[in-house]
Amino acid sequence: MTWLLRVLACATAALAPLEGYLLELHGQLAKAAPLLLTAVWLAQRVRERRMPQSHPVHGVLALFAVVLLASTALHAGGPYAVDYLLRWLPFLVITVVLVDVAAREVPVRALLASIVGGAAVAAVGALHSLVAEGETRATGPLEDPNDLAYFLVAALPLLVALIGGRRSAVRSAGLAATALVLVAGAAATFSRGGGLALTAALGWLVARRALPLRAVAGGAAALAGVGLGVLLLAGPTLDRALQEKSYIAGTNVDTRELRWQAAARMLTEHPVLGVGPGGFRGGYAAASHNAEVDEQTPVAHNMYLEVAAELGLPGFGLFAGLLAVAAVSSERVLRAGARRPMAAAQASLIAVVVASTFLSQQYYLPLWSLVAVVAAADLRRRETDARAPRDQ
Repeated sequence: MTWLLRVLACATAALAPLEGYLLELHGQLAKAAPLLLTAVWLAQRVRERRMPQSHPVHGVLALFAVVLLASTALHAGGPYAVDYLLRWLPFLVITVVLVDVAAREVPVRALLASIVGGAAVAAVGALHSLVAEGETRATGPLEDPNDLAYFLVAALPLLVALIGGRRSAVRSAGLAATALVLVAGAAATFSRGGGLALTAALGWLVARRALPLRAVAGGAAALAGVGLGVLLLAGPTLDRALQEKSYIAGTNVDTRELRWQAAARMLTEHPVLGVGPGGFRGGYAAASHNAEVDEQTPVAHNMYLEVAAELGLPGFGLFAGLLAVAAVSSERVLRAGARRPMAAAQASLIAVVVASTFLSQQYYLPLWSLVAVVAAADLRRRETDARAPRDQ
């Protein structure tokens, strides 16, 4: 069943940014690959009578699950508590599964390539929605342009991890074309948070010497050329899109300030277990003193404040601990020799961290898959280190 685990793990990673397309075909189709992966993985481990290899990330996930369940039990009467608990739990489970299969059956490089491949398809869909469907901001496979930008920007640094291996002109051209498509798709969303996240990720890659500065300059020049072509061919449409984005941006600043204040207020009043999963949506109108008449049940547009408001300081501490464990693990693997892949994973995590300052992205796969990939690479490093003395 090894081949099936590989196919399902790669499909889970690749199909995540295409959720909107899958939902159009069937309401449950987006869940099919993760569910099948979990079922096959469980059957395989039972047949082998083998437990997953332990990693610190498992301890953090287990404690986080305890806080999540406790908060849900305390606020079980909330209108969204159970629904949001059922949104959280699959991500915790799939992270455990991906850690284990990527440490044993699925090459880390294949998983990273799947993330990039799915995002590239999503970027093509984004550009199609802009060019062929007349959207002023690219959407395509996801309804919200900002969410789409999040997926594309998180995938872009991972291209650096795919540079290694046998070089060829065709391969290099393919990677360059994929990078251009991802950047163009992200730019077509007009997401400011995505732009900041991409800048931070590229800065990290340059600082860690995983990406030459001339490559960044060349990419910027190519993108500028594409932008000039778009301006010449579709100037009026682009101007209308920029005007709409300017109007929306001004509104977003005001509404996000209101929501962040409401989330901080909830945390202050419920610091131990928060207001429960989904409690921000359920309690926003009251916490904001009905500040947004047109939007009574929004998200916080800040992953950290939303998690803290809903799960309290212990939940937020464990959630932040998950990112800290990923950062430490990736640095260990990087220093053990896997410099370029781990620098790419770190840059992608930085993109996720920055973008999530303006978005509620805890219910999307990039964060969880990156944590899993890094933990799996750390387990592979540990196994290699343990095998070395035996070989000697």
